Amino acid sequence: MRQSFPVLSLFICRSIQILGFLVKLAIGKPKLVLALVVALLAVLAGTITYTGYLVIGVVAEYLGTGRFVAGLLLGILFARFPSVSQGKLRLVGLLPKPVRRPLMVTLVALCLLHFVWQGEYVPALFTGFVTTFLVAFPWLRKTLFDRVSSSFFRFMPGRRPPERSDDMVIEGEFKERKE
Repeated sequence: MRQSFPVLSLFICRSIQILGFLVKLAIGKPKLVLALVVALLAVLAGTITYTGYLVIGVVAEYLGTGRFVAGLLLGILFARFPSVSQGKLRLVGLLPKPVRRPLMVTLVALCLLHFVWQGEYVPALFTGFVTTFLVAFPWLRKTLFDRVSSSFFRFMPGRRPPERSDDMVIEGEFKERKE
């Protein structure tokens, strides 16, 4: 048990060094970093698309229909359409906003259990990754948005930056005194 703490502190130290390396790389070679980010986003999109295909297949299997009908049912369930009410453009759908993400996570998690139960581990890896991504996405989006907005609001005159929510950033103010 005592050995886990040095390993944890070493991991945290290395992760901070990795973050510094990534920042230096982004400043030094922005085209390479942009290409890597686009490639990672393409891989993420492909993974989520393949997982959607797997989910439609499992839903079709349990409903006893074809993939086309199962895809149409899921499409109708999660569809959102633009609507103008009281002069404002809004998106309306069959499911209310607080229900959409938990239902998506539940469907993908049930498909994950289905694949683990059947002993199909490659589709289980894909659905497990997408389940983790769906659960972590709101936190990830908030963290990245706060980090980016804090660096922009600092330099804009007349605007107060939002309250600090990032514990990893050390902030300080320095004033010069005339002698």
